[in-house]
Amino acid sequence: MHYHSLGKIPAKRHTQFRKENGELYNEQLFSTEGFSDLYSLLYHANPPTQIVQVGDPIDVAPKTIHDKQLKHRSLKGFKIAPQDDFLDSRKTVLMNADCKITLAAPKNSMTDYFYKNADADECIFVHVGSGTLKTMYGNIPFEYGDYLVIPRGTIFQMHFDSEDNRLLIVESTSPITTPKRYRNGFGQLMEHSPFCERDIRKPSTLETHDEKGEFLLKIKKQDQVYPYFYLSHPFDVVGWDGYVYPYAFSIHNFEPITGRVHQPPPVHQTFATKGFVICSFCPRMYDYHPQSIPAPYNHSNIDSDEVLYYVDGDFMSRASVEKGMITLHPGGIPHGPHPGTVEKSIGKKETGELAVMVDTFRPLLLTEHAVDIEDSDYYLSWLGDHGKGQGFANVH
Repeated sequence: MHYHSLGKIPAKRHTQFRKENGELYNEQLFSTEGFSDLYSLLYHANPPTQIVQVGDPIDVAPKTIHDKQLKHRSLKGFKIAPQDDFLDSRKTVLMNADCKITLAAPKNSMTDYFYKNADADECIFVHVGSGTLKTMYGNIPFEYGDYLVIPRGTIFQMHFDSEDNRLLIVESTSPITTPKRYRNGFGQLMEHSPFCERDIRKPSTLETHDEKGEFLLKIKKQDQVYPYFYLSHPFDVVGWDGYVYPYAFSIHNFEPITGRVHQPPPVHQTFATKGFVICSFCPRMYDYHPQSIPAPYNHSNIDSDEVLYYVDGDFMSRASVEKGMITLHPGGIPHGPHPGTVEKSIGKKETGELAVMVDTFRPLLLTEHAVDIEDSDYYLSWLGDHGKGQGFANVH
């Protein structure tokens, strides 16, 4: 991230900054990795520490199902049923110690409470829907194709324009950043990066609510959601500056890197964390070597699990793809294009596919929500006609 400022701030940090009536504004340092990493300074109309009431926590830890089978998996993501509430609608389907991959279909906006994830950064990909992400840093409009990157500890609300919404949410226990190889020594995105600072949409409208009352804030910590009632409105910030803040980046602004022959997945990387990467597969021209094969070659996942979330378009390497489908290709076994797709891809000039990929460095576990929407025969799809009617027996 790069420096940004919004609203009113004093000329020098940690100095007196007063309201028109002479009272001091309340300065808050916000950092997600202590005092030695990126931070922002926020100035509140009221102390951000005044708690009126604390309720009993609610356990939201996903229930994992590990059947000890090392096999390729497919989940029908749009089978996750819509629910009224944003938090209730979040269904984690894959997880490990570094991340949670969650599907959500919320119908209603968050109007009667605020939310803070104190466990993890969140990257919310908007598959269906539009609206406004409201935060203590200001507002960010969002629409189809947007990544919303929200640092842990950020207080926010999701306001939707309609009841038809589909979200892919990836939580990270370490900060979500841009890949280091895209940045120079000063943090600026370099010329070879597939996106630049102009593509990053920062909070634009700062709404300051200097209000007293009982404001419900739901805080997630260690897979418990704690209901806190605060004396003042959480969005009472009059100004802030720094390097930590939520932002939006559209997958449609990712500029694919192409070559004469097939390029490997790292050229599609969009975000980095300590435990996984997030990549964007976007419409692009195919390889232009006269003997090139556009379809990806078979490859072995040894050190990572590969998750692909299908958004839109035709996928030349996969058969029977539908929107919202998730595939998991685990580390330890190879995978590649489906039968017939390699030959079919030769001579094609471009692709309109759109997908989000999450590659984790530790194995992922399925949850009970994943089991409910799994296509259990997906691992047989590489057999093609050879697998039909063969009556394969179970192997123990």
